Amino acid sequence: MKLAYVALGANLGDPIATVRAAIEALAALPGHRLKAVSSLYRTAPVGLLGQPDFINAVVALETPLLPESLLAELFAIEARFGRQRGIRNAPRTLDLDLLFHGDSHSDDPRLTLPHPRMHERAFVLAPLAEIAPAFILPGHGPITGLLDACADQGIERLPATALAA
Repeated sequence: MKLAYVALGANLGDPIATVRAAIEALAALPGHRLKAVSSLYRTAPVGLLGQPDFINAVVALETPLLPESLLAELFAIEARFGRQRGIRNAPRTLDLDLLFHGDSHSDDPRLTLPHPRMHERAFVLAPLAEIAPAFILPGHGPITGLLDACADQGIERLPATALAA
């Protein structure tokens, strides 16, 4: 079993309900175990302007799968929630990003590990720091310091009731 971290985000439909349901879908993957779930966060979109705010979270998941196989499972979950890939940073029903998978490293165009832009994004760093505050991102340092560098990005932690159904 390897410990993987997965970022979740949605900004179409009912994004709070979608992220909650996606967490349940991750927990239901055969042979997997959900180890930690962050709070939900409301964040401003990155990239295309004029779209709704996102709801984001991060989970820690024990997985028996290799990174590529876990990524395929994440894409399958996205598809069940109506995710359509096309324009980068466009609004989406669900986005699942594999941030880390044990100590795996990959420079494959389909899967880069650790995730290549997470150190610049409060919507990943804040929920990750909540569930793994001592985490050190290889090549970038402690996660809390990285979050400080993103202090200008709009992010709001939602009340715990937002995660409960």
